[in-house]
Amino acid sequence: MIDMGSSAPGMAGVFVNSHNTPLYSNSWTPTSAGSYAGTCIFLIILASILRGLIAFKALVEQKWIARARNRRFVVVKGKMTEAGKIDKDPDAKAASLITAQGVEEPVKVVRAYARGAVPFRLSVDVPRAAIVFVIAGVSYLL
Repeated sequence: MIDMGSSAPGMAGVFVNSHNTPLYSNSWTPTSAGSYAGTCIFLIILASILRGLIAFKALVEQKWIARARNRRFVVVKGKMTEAGKIDKDPDAKAASLITAQGVEEPVKVVRAYARGAVPFRLSVDVPRAAIVFVIAGVSYLL
């Protein structure tokens, strides 16, 4: 038989259903039924914010990983650009080619399928650190 009276210090050994039970901290002890309900609502909202932050982090992680996989450029050997074709054409006059993408280069964007460590990028890792910092702070408060 387990002796419930000798549980961890500061913990009640039995279920307490009193309105002056500290739910969040000892300094934030409800004194009435309204403040008890308000504390319960606060804790539910804080837990929802934590869950929302975790879901938000997962979404931006997927976006960052997709962007990192699509950031691979490979120079295509033998691929002639439109500007190169114009330069080799003897009938073409001296002109420059302007494309919708700007400067045309003989590269092809490929998707990276290898799983591995993604290199450090300030545009990704600083926001990631801020999100993890906020999640840790809300977790501590909860």
